[in-house]
Amino acid sequence: MMEVSDNAKGLALAVSSSAFIGVSFILKKIGLLRAAKCGARAGGGGYTYLSEPLWWAGMTTMLLGEVANFVAYIFAPAVLVTPLGALSIIVSSVLAHFVLKERLEKLGVLGCVLCIVGSVVVVMHAPEEHMPNSVVEIWNLATQPGFLAYAMTTLLLVGTLVLFFERRYGQTNILIYLGICSSMGSLTVVSIKAIGVAIKLTLDGVNQAAYPYTWFFLMLAIICGVSQINYLNKALDTFNLAIVSPIYYVMFTTLTILASGIMFKDWAGQSLSSIASELCGLITILSGTILLHTAEEGANNSAALLPWPLDKGSISWCISLSSDNLLKNVEEDYFTAVQNSPDPV
Repeated sequence: MMEVSDNAKGLALAVSSSAFIGVSFILKKIGLLRAAKCGARAGGGGYTYLSEPLWWAGMTTMLLGEVANFVAYIFAPAVLVTPLGALSIIVSSVLAHFVLKERLEKLGVLGCVLCIVGSVVVVMHAPEEHMPNSVVEIWNLATQPGFLAYAMTTLLLVGTLVLFFERRYGQTNILIYLGICSSMGSLTVVSIKAIGVAIKLTLDGVNQAAYPYTWFFLMLAIICGVSQINYLNKALDTFNLAIVSPIYYVMFTTLTILASGIMFKDWAGQSLSSIASELCGLITILSGTILLHTAEEGANNSAALLPWPLDKGSISWCISLSSDNLLKNVEEDYFTAVQNSPDPV
């Protein structure tokens, strides 16, 4: 039998991960919609979705996708695995069109394409990561001034968005929820990477459970991960999936690359051409995000300007007076719409 290469295994796992994550967005969205009919919406601070089986099915599917993505990095390099995450956008957008009946305009499609292309360019030219040898080394990297400044800035930004902007603009500006979600997600990724290194070293015979840093990163991953999921649910419950999915992917990918680059000093010794390519990719991502917002606002404005079907006629309220008691004849009352006629009446 022909032996399957490690890259082929990583490729299969990465594609499977994207498929699982794309489907999970649909399942969670349907679960949130069904839960909103029984109680307070997630966008309004409700948690009735926790009793909705479809939401849990979506969470389970997303977990399977994340596990597959995590294992894919063991077999294949990041330059092969990470760009395939954009496939989840295509999967979720196609399913949203057919299942949720969420229409994405041509300008939005162009924005999605730009976002995907820009993200792929950034990832393809991202520097190679340097695998730490212990959790202690990761802790030393995390406590350096550069990453401490990033972490404090991120927490300050999240606190500002939660305390001052979420209540006022959360229901109208998609960047509020996704900004919180993506910022916390970047801290989640570096924490999970530390845990992954600890697990790998422990399996290789070098026990990392004795270090308190391992448990610190585990708690940080849980706190940031729960916060990330909470605000992603609010974004999904408030805005169309076709808009949430690409913007979330772009913001999450960009902030994750930034956090990893600062913490692990990935950009040290990188060529000028690679840096220029990354900047071009970021500009492409920004352009795609602007187009997505333009498409969403245009669709909302068009819907608001559509005339009411009865605007071209008049309304008459006819009440039967066959009895002295009008309440007994409620079922005989009716509305009629009389369309404008060219002949006067």
